[in-house]
Formats: sequence, structure tokens, C-alpha cells
Amino acid sequence: QVQVVESGGGLVQPGGSLRLSCVASGIIFNINAMDWFRQAPGKQREFLARLTNSGTTNYADSVKGRFTISRDNSENTVYLQMNSLKPEDTAVYYCHAALITGSSWGRGTQVTVSS
Repeated sequence: QVQVVESGGGLVQPGGSLRLSCVASGIIFNINAMDWFRQAPGKQREFLARLTNSGTTNYADSVKGRFTISRDNSENTVYLQMNSLKPEDTAVYYCHAALITGSSWGRGTQVTVSS
């Protein structure tokens, strides 16, 4: 089993930055890729970014150029650096581990972009 726990959310002004963290624990070698998603009130969960074991990244058009996914293998941690935040980025942000079989979701961390 793999567990993932997000942290780093909070309140930030428009144009500001935040870095989210996702720590994975358990049978780490079962992880094929790590993703970030978000869900705003009344909306479906939205894919944001993926980082595969080989280092390949891909991003949703809505965040490309503003958000960066990265990892620290020594800490079993994946990060989402978010810059130039907009009010429409307000959502609960979730970490997702794509496993060899199945997947694991975190409980989410709230990001609010407001002046």
C-alpha cells in the first residue's frame, strides 16, 4: 500500500505563489507516477500535472507555465510550485499516486487565492 499526504495550502493574494508538498509512504516502488489534481466547489476534479518515474512531466493547459511539478526522491516528496496565482485557482488540491495496480489519493489541502 501507498499513502500520500499533502501540505502547504493556505491563503494567498492574486499574483502570489505557494508550494504544495506531497509525501509518499509505504511500498514506494509501486508508484509509476505522481499527479496533482484540484477540485473547486461545484466543479469536477481537474488534472493539473504529472511526473513519471522516468522524469517526464505534463501539465494541463490551465496551469502550463505557472505551475511546476518536481520531486525529491530522498524525501519521497513531490512538490507543486504555483506561481502567478489567480482567484480561479482556488480549490482543494489533491496528490495522487498512480501505482502498478490501483492508485492512492491524499485528503487534499485547501488553496484560496483572494485579496
